[in-house]
Amino acid sequence: MRTVKGFKVNSGEARFGEHYKMKGVTLNNLDIKISGSDTENDLAVFEQTGLTPNGGPPLHIHPFQDEWFYIIEGSYLFQVGDVKYQMKSGDTIFLPRNIPHAFLQLTEKGKMIVSYLPAGKMESFFKVTDKWTSPPSKEEIVKVFADHDMKVVGAPLKID
Repeated sequence: MRTVKGFKVNSGEARFGEHYKMKGVTLNNLDIKISGSDTENDLAVFEQTGLTPNGGPPLHIHPFQDEWFYIIEGSYLFQVGDVKYQMKSGDTIFLPRNIPHAFLQLTEKGKMIVSYLPAGKMESFFKVTDKWTSPPSKEEIVKVFADHDMKVVGAPLKID
C-alpha cells in the first residue's frame, strides 16, 4: 500500500526508528529515510554514515535496480563498469542496473544518500547484515548478496 500522506524523518533518525549497522561488508550505519513500503516498492532512500575508511562493498551488480548516490560528507572512489570516479561532498553518481560497481571510502568518515529504484530487497539486506555477530566469510557475503537480488562479481576496491 502506497503512503498517501507526506511525512518527515528528522535528522539522525530512521523512518521506523531502526538504525542498521552493517557488519562484515562494511561497518557503515544505514537509516531508512523513505521505505519501499511507502512507495509500493518503487523507491527506497537511505542515509549511509560511512565508518569504514579504505573500505567498501565488493564489486557487484543489481540486475533489477538502478542506484544513485549523493555525497554529503567525505570523499569516495566509485567504480562503474570500467570507469573510476573521484567523488566529494555535493557530487552525485548514477549506477544503472546490470553494471558492475563498487565504492571505496577515502576519508575517515563519510555520509551519503543512497537510493534504489525500485526498492527491491535492500531493506531486508541491511536487516540481515545488521544481525551478523561475527565477520562473515566471502561465501556468506556472496550468498547474502544473492538472496537479495545482487551478484558479487569481484573484490572490493583498493587504494591504488
